[in-house]
Amino acid sequence: MQDILIVSGTRPEIIKLAPLYHCLRTSGWARPHWLHTGQHGEMARQMLACFDILPDITLERGGDGLCEFSTCCRGLLDNVLADRAWSLVLVQGDTESTFLGAICAFYRRVPVAHIEAGLRTYDLRRPFPEEGLRQMVSRIASFHFAPTERSALALRREAIPEERITVTGNTVIDAQQWIVRRHRLRRRVEGRGHLLVTAHRRENWGNDLREICYAIAEVASRHAELEVLFPVHLNPVVSQPVHAILGGLSNVHLRPPLDYLQMQQALLDAWLVLTDSGGLQEEAPTFGVPLLVLRTETERPEAIEAGCARLAGTRRASIVQQIEALWSDTDAYNAMAHAGNPFGNGTASVRVTDLLRGALAGNERRREAS
Repeated sequence: MQDILIVSGTRPEIIKLAPLYHCLRTSGWARPHWLHTGQHGEMARQMLACFDILPDITLERGGDGLCEFSTCCRGLLDNVLADRAWSLVLVQGDTESTFLGAICAFYRRVPVAHIEAGLRTYDLRRPFPEEGLRQMVSRIASFHFAPTERSALALRREAIPEERITVTGNTVIDAQQWIVRRHRLRRRVEGRGHLLVTAHRRENWGNDLREICYAIAEVASRHAELEVLFPVHLNPVVSQPVHAILGGLSNVHLRPPLDYLQMQQALLDAWLVLTDSGGLQEEAPTFGVPLLVLRTETERPEAIEAGCARLAGTRRASIVQQIEALWSDTDAYNAMAHAGNPFGNGTASVRVTDLLRGALAGNERRREAS
């Protein structure tokens, strides 16, 4: 049996690693060990429970700031890696936990597999610090599991050897299908549905966030029949301007952050999604919900190219114009709704598991022969 360490610390990582964890558990050849770094606390615990995962190892978070967390976590991770002969470390995406898992494995000469490899904006400021972290992980990973051909192309252009790159689709689609089956989710509303909004990215803090809120307020005031659901991030830098600008509108419902199950239901019931999130760009097309991206660029351009999403930017006038266009143009709306999901069909976890089985078995044979 191959001992595989799965490192996660944030809510998005858990979502995208959960179906792969379950796939590895039932593979017959792998013994996956789930490690939670503690980067996210209660949100992560809720997510783990949602996917029926009990971590094998949970690290104690050191300090509130990212620097304190990183310093403490790296030492604890190194102790875990020194504890046994690991065959592989699995990391996902572009968080601090992702980077720490990869760099600690690299120093211990343990192969690193990077799930969702190859996403790029090539602007180290946007998203920050994610763009820098995912580029650094790509320099040391042994296996690059790209969600799309475009992501694989980015890796090839960076001189990653072709044999290390595999296009798998995105495991987030696997996670959605898993949760829909497990909880028997279905659309609960008739008619248009609500406008679902999320906005929390660091680069949008300040004036951009206020512009986004004023745009939502203008649309909500124009269309009293449109219900707006806005789960608000708990960080006061986000929550204070959101509540100040939108708190008095009767058809704008400001809620605490939704757990994964609630968010999938909110997507199913939505007419349109307005977001600066990366994950929702991948998830909304699964349910045929058009999406406007509250950013000036995206590391997921496949959604734009496929026609299921559009860049709306962060300026009030642009956001309002794009929402109004979809409100009044049924053909344009339906074209986005039926564009399909360019990020996969729910088989990414099986593909990753099958490839790793052959690769790790080959590594073991080479070790025995040497």
